[in-house]
Amino acid sequence: MKRALLLALVALAAGLGLGLGLRLARRAPEPPDPPAVVLKIREVARLETLDVALYKKVTFAPDPAPADSLWGDVAGWLRQSLRTPRGKAIVFADAHLGLDLARLDAAAVRVKGTEVWVALPPLRATVELRPGETEIIGSNLDSAETAKLLELARQAFEREVAADRGLRERARRAAEGQIRALLTTLGFSAVHFGDALPVPGSS
Repeated sequence: MKRALLLALVALAAGLGLGLGLRLARRAPEPPDPPAVVLKIREVARLETLDVALYKKVTFAPDPAPADSLWGDVAGWLRQSLRTPRGKAIVFADAHLGLDLARLDAAAVRVKGTEVWVALPPLRATVELRPGETEIIGSNLDSAETAKLLELARQAFEREVAADRGLRERARRAAEGQIRALLTTLGFSAVHFGDALPVPGSS
């Protein structure tokens, strides 16, 4: 009888051990590999975007401006139009600044146990004009010239946003925070970011 009781206790202990092992295995799934990490990052909607509202007053008879200035193309085109331009415009736009995720691939991710390193792609700025809020005042430009002016203004906004160091840093921090939160839910205990992956052996 003692032997039967001992066997029963051994079987019970083995069963408890197996159950605990299965429970621990469920709690700590194996972190995904680099291709899966990239797919998860790309699946997060609006992951990297920082949105900024912009406006600019553009005078159609501009003072000379350097051609390589942020708004130099607008001023240069107005000066070279067929007739002396007149009037002004107040242009409103929405800027989106974030990571160019099309350039993120498995070569930019390294996984070691529950640690992951991600080489973030460069930031990209895009601008959408808000024509419903843009005001054209006292203009002698025709519709085609006005459309050209607005397109040049959109491009100038893009250059302005891309050159703004403060906005770039805010967008980068926002992206890193969201990627870190995502990868933590995937089982990684430490997430490292950089412009390039560290040299093997130095991480």
